[in-house]
Amino acid sequence: MYIKRLKLKAFRNYAEEELEFSPLTNFIYGNNAHGKTNILEAVYLFAQGRSHRAKSDRELIKFGEDQARLTLEFSDSSRDYIADMRISASGRKAININHVPVAKLSKLMNYLNVVMFSPEDLELVKGSPYFRRRFIDSAISQLYPSYLASLMEYHKVLEQKNSLLKALRASGAAGDPTLSVWNEALAAAGSKLMEARAEFTEHINSAAGRIQEEISGEKLIIKYLPSIKCADITSEGLLDYLSARERREIELGSSQYGVQRDDLEIYVNGKEAKLFASQGQQRTAALAMKMAQAEYIEDIKGEWPVLLLDDIMSELDLSRRMYLSERIRDKQVLITSTDTDLVEGGTDTRLFHIENGRVI
Repeated sequence: MYIKRLKLKAFRNYAEEELEFSPLTNFIYGNNAHGKTNILEAVYLFAQGRSHRAKSDRELIKFGEDQARLTLEFSDSSRDYIADMRISASGRKAININHVPVAKLSKLMNYLNVVMFSPEDLELVKGSPYFRRRFIDSAISQLYPSYLASLMEYHKVLEQKNSLLKALRASGAAGDPTLSVWNEALAAAGSKLMEARAEFTEHINSAAGRIQEEISGEKLIIKYLPSIKCADITSEGLLDYLSARERREIELGSSQYGVQRDDLEIYVNGKEAKLFASQGQQRTAALAMKMAQAEYIEDIKGEWPVLLLDDIMSELDLSRRMYLSERIRDKQVLITSTDTDLVEGGTDTRLFHIENGRVI
């Protein structure tokens, strides 16, 4: 899988620009705050349907404009694609793939596969469970539209349940028949999510453990830590679990159990990485997890994803940088940096100098 061409119009700080990429290394350089990351963000939008950093889609439109337009040409092993995205000031997106409208996000995510690396990846190891759940959900959703559909349904129902629990606590009521309806829906979607997360973690643990050992000789172990602790993770088993804890949730006025509270446990050399690993060990673990995600995509789809490296080379020491460079040598990668000394020039390397939202 590789990206051929990206066109931007009124996107972030770009008035109108077009970039044609090498099928291998693409080095995007320039000073900070000039628009390097915006290029990776645009590519990421076509893979995930949302920005990895914007709080609202309105932020993606250039100041003073009422609409942004992005066009991406890419290919996989079977065919070529032209993807077009329009983002209006209201935040609505209109997306077409090969001139056919894409109505659902789950459909969009099945076309282009990318893995994003950024300095914030350190939060995968030392941050809150939110970052690890986002990693899991993003990785699986790219490959299985049904997972994303279950995830969206789960959170829609969860919002309804929390509203009811808050009202019950405020009124002092002991219960409500609707609560069992919400629990039944959460159990049905939650069992599918838990099964997929457990399977994904098993793969990531194996691959990331091998990669960590190759990089540093350290032992990395990743375990799935579900919020619901029960042997039977079928929808029936989860419903029984949630039903037995209804009173507790009414007392607290919010949902206390479910996949919205899942986490990963990460250990380096037998110690919990979040608490005891050095920053270098944590960064290596995060790198190993992202590389393992890329391998996971290749295992499922039969081809390597496009790699987006946002200013991470400067964050890695020489040995880790050399390892990553060797692993991605024959892959398409888009790298941003302020330091041109970090790129290895070659006939297949294309350089893009970014200055004030323009490719110089």
